[in-house]
Amino acid sequence: MSGTPPRRALGIDLGDRRIGLALREDASSPRGLPTMMRLATAAADSERLRTIAAEGRVTELVVGLPLHSDGSVGTQATATLRWASEVASALQLPLIFVDERYSSQRAEESLGRAARGSNGGAPGPARREARRAAVDRAAARLILEDALNPALLIDPTTLAVHVRESAT
Repeated sequence: MSGTPPRRALGIDLGDRRIGLALREDASSPRGLPTMMRLATAAADSERLRTIAAEGRVTELVVGLPLHSDGSVGTQATATLRWASEVASALQLPLIFVDERYSSQRAEESLGRAARGSNGGAPGPARREARRAAVDRAAARLILEDALNPALLIDPTTLAVHVRESAT
């Protein structure tokens, strides 16, 4: 038995309103965690994530980077770079970026069709919100799975716009 502690990664799917979360130990299958609503600032999100990271004994953060389909960096990817760098710094954890193009679509597909409302029509607000949270959790699990593929890892310093430039 090795004396090396296990690597425990917190997968993060950052959205405009919610943060999908998943946890993986070494190369095991990731498990979804409750989705959290985003707060006003990365610093406020960091405080909530600090508790989750401590409880899960997290050793690294894995954040999905939403590049455009052609691989270019847009406003959402720039905002994600800035947010993730601030959170990783606050939590003093290493940060890994994964190409998350199409992760939400893949998550939707993995969950299957959304349930209809109780009257057979469109689902109500609570059911729609629950579905969105489930998609965010599934996307975070996919981000952790994708982090095992070196071809999908992203070095932000190689991007045309990286976090130091976007913070100004």
